[in-house]
Amino acid sequence: MKTYTPKGAELEHRWWVLDAEGLILGRLASVVASRIRGKDKPGFAPHMDTGDFVVVINAEKIRVTGRKLEQKMYGRHSGYPGGFREVTLGRQLETHPERVIESAVRGMLPKSALGHQLMGKLKVYAGPKHPHAAQKPETWALDAATIGPVQ
Repeated sequence: MKTYTPKGAELEHRWWVLDAEGLILGRLASVVASRIRGKDKPGFAPHMDTGDFVVVINAEKIRVTGRKLEQKMYGRHSGYPGGFREVTLGRQLETHPERVIESAVRGMLPKSALGHQLMGKLKVYAGPKHPHAAQKPETWALDAATIGPVQ
């Protein structure tokens, strides 16, 4: 029996809108990464982009467990000597809440050109409005019971 590989013309990329209000960051990121990658489709191929587009709204209203707001750090470097900067998760949520979800999803995708391409399928917005109405996205309803309760 031969392995089936989907053809580019056979692929259908749908658009989904997900409201992140009250969802836990890591659990949200794992289901979004799975949908972007296409793992929920029967024609999944690990070397191809078979996934869907996901628009995440209300990124500023996500939840985190424990003391992550004070303890989790995001670092960046300008490339110059002494150019390393760190910011806490709490501060990042105040200033750029989109980057928090993008960073969490990026960490769950392949570290290759395919992973970079898949990140283009994720659109994150801090508030409830998004400019993707023309794509006619479907509502993707997730709640804490769907992605697991907090321990």
